[in-house]
This record gives sequence, C-alpha cells and structure tokens, in this order.
Amino acid sequence: MGDFWVFGYGSLIWRPGFAHVETRRARLYGYRRSLCVYSFVHRGTRERPGLVLGLDRGGSCVGLAFRVPGELRDEVLTYLRERELVTSVYLERSLDIRLDKNGTSGGETVSAVAYIVDRVHEQYAGGLDAAHAAEIVRGAVGQSGRNEDYLLSTLEHLEALGISDHWLEEVARRLAPL
Repeated sequence: MGDFWVFGYGSLIWRPGFAHVETRRARLYGYRRSLCVYSFVHRGTRERPGLVLGLDRGGSCVGLAFRVPGELRDEVLTYLRERELVTSVYLERSLDIRLDKNGTSGGETVSAVAYIVDRVHEQYAGGLDAAHAAEIVRGAVGQSGRNEDYLLSTLEHLEALGISDHWLEEVARRLAPL
C-alpha cells in the first residue's frame, strides 16, 4: 500500500511521535475540535478527571495532516492505536480532509486516519460551556502532566500555525488567575 495521511487537531500537532515525510495544514469538514473528553489517564484521574480534545460532530476543524510512507503503515498505526485508543473513547476512522495549497484551502482532498470521539463512551463530556470546561481543567493532573499545560500548549501551537479556536481561547482566558 502507498503513503497515507494522519489528521492531527490537538496534541498530535505539537507531538506527533511518528515518522512522516510531509506536513500540511488541512481542514476536516463535519467535525470540530472540542474539549469534550474526560481524561482519566493523561491529564486527569478517574477521581479528578481533566479534559482533553476530541473531534466531535458538527462544523469543521483546521489541523495538520501528516503524510506517512506506506512501508511504515503498521508501525505508525500501532503507535497511534496505543496512544489514542488507551480507554477506547476515540474511534479510528478514515475521513476526507482538504489539504491547504499555498496557504489556501484550495488543495486536494485526501483520505486520512483520524480519531473521533465516541459519544456513547463514559468519558464523553458533551458540549460544555467555557466556564464549566475551565473549572474541570483547572487543577487536573494525569500521567502526562497538568491539564492547564495541555490546553495552553495546544493553543500556543495553534497560534503559531495561524489557527484560531475561539472557544479554546475563551476556556484559557477563564483559567487566568482572578
């Protein structure tokens, strides 16, 4: 099989952790970036959950697409499944994304591996308002560190790529000391 694409919308943007030969900005239609997953492992615990990103239905999401050489398919998919499917809150899907071309969204459409949230999973937090999301994020800590650091690092990397996410920015503003 030939090369394939992986779509990153959160921590995969700033820490993909797998070999790839090309990175392009891309848009996924029909799903949006959302702090909609209770984290029991990486950014919280079962007793004190944090929140991490998921791709939830509706809207669209700008992220990064990583082109992976076909000969690394098994290795990369094994890595991604170990990383993303640790509690089965995400569903692995092959979805069409639109690659940017010269800074515009007028590029080609390709199929990419993406991880969407399972809305019937116990960790699905649903649509939270920014104040409630900030309340959950504040003080949560898991195996990968503080939940606030996850959110702020994601926003920092999105900003560096020229990607704005107004809802995430509002959650971060609400984390600021009073």
